[in-house]
Amino acid sequence: MKNSVSKLMILVLSLMLCFLSVGCSNSDKISDADSENKQLDNNKEKNNKEKIKLVFWHHYNEQSNENKTLMNIIIPKFEKENPGVKIEAVSHDWADLHNKALVAATANNLPDVMRVDSAWIPEFVDVGILQPLDQKFDDFNDVRKGLLDGPMNTAKVDGHYYGLGLNTNTKIMFYNTKLLTDNDVEMPKTLDDFFKAAEKVSQNNNGQPIWGYGEPALSGWNILPLIWSNGGEILNEDCTIATGFLDSELNIELLEKLVELYKNAYMTGFNSGDIPMTDGFAQGRYAMIFDGPWKYAELRGGHSDFTDYATTTMPKGKGGSIQVLGGEDISITSEANVDYAWKFVKFMTSEFAQVEMGKVGQIPVNKTALNNEEITSIKDFTVFLEAIKSSRPRPAISDWSKVDQLINDAFTVAMIGNKSPEEALKEAAQDIDKLLEK
Repeated sequence: MKNSVSKLMILVLSLMLCFLSVGCSNSDKISDADSENKQLDNNKEKNNKEKIKLVFWHHYNEQSNENKTLMNIIIPKFEKENPGVKIEAVSHDWADLHNKALVAATANNLPDVMRVDSAWIPEFVDVGILQPLDQKFDDFNDVRKGLLDGPMNTAKVDGHYYGLGLNTNTKIMFYNTKLLTDNDVEMPKTLDDFFKAAEKVSQNNNGQPIWGYGEPALSGWNILPLIWSNGGEILNEDCTIATGFLDSELNIELLEKLVELYKNAYMTGFNSGDIPMTDGFAQGRYAMIFDGPWKYAELRGGHSDFTDYATTTMPKGKGGSIQVLGGEDISITSEANVDYAWKFVKFMTSEFAQVEMGKVGQIPVNKTALNNEEITSIKDFTVFLEAIKSSRPRPAISDWSKVDQLINDAFTVAMIGNKSPEEALKEAAQDIDKLLEK
């Protein structure tokens, strides 16, 4: 009996040991599986972290050569040099980009990087959209020194830089050489010559009117060159007062001359339904226009058979030959992945990117790129680079877009005869003063 019990106990103990052994074995296997799964999760998390997406909003036209260069040359090179970083470039219309940025700021839905009109910088800084680059990055000054001072200063607000100059431009005068020659008119070198030339060239050719001066709008970008060259101003030096400046005798005199040109059909272009500038100029309907470096591409692209034109800088007035400094800056937003955004911003202002964009009409701000043979050989840039030397930026105020609209409205109501030039400018100056007081 004892032997039977002993055998039974041995059997039970053996079975228990077996179960324990199997249990330990399974436990080890489960532990190994958990460890492997954890490692896979860690790898997956690591891979996800390495795949950085930067959103870049810009206003290069989707069909333009600039956008093709950006998408097919510049971004692929940046992504190759920065493995794991993906640039999502989104094109907007110029005005839409401005408005969408302001809306996105209220919804915390900004991109990482934006190409912005230089005139927007103060406004965007005022609403907290942009990062002060000189306070964020140790190598900022090294980058700044490699770029032109003028474009860089357009990104400077209250002593800090909220962007890098990306490209620069201004306007020059394009004139129809045949129309001027046929009417025995020399290229105008002064503002007085310009107004006289506009009158002398204008005519009605068998029901096809020819205007001496074509101007597509009456905003600051269009009017400031005339005001400044004529010796006038729109604001005081501190940009706090318009009265006594916008409505000065010099500006009233200038606006009276423009009203006279328009009333006598020597000038047009800014009304809805008027012939677009490029078409009108190439068709011989506008004898003289002021425009930027993109005009060459527009003429060659749509009017390649038109070659009877030449260019010169702004005609001189009492204030000299002064154009408005244009161009775009590239900025990092308040919601950006700043380290990778800074890499991209620096790359966009590098010699490589600036030369590539220069080939399709964007005037570089990178000093080395400007001396690159591929840029110096572009004859289209010659007059623009001369004009930039005496160009001025629009006032660096956060309410510039509202001030600009008030100037546009004042010139418009005077041109169409609803108010006298003096009345229109005095009312606008008072309205601007109230705006700047806030």
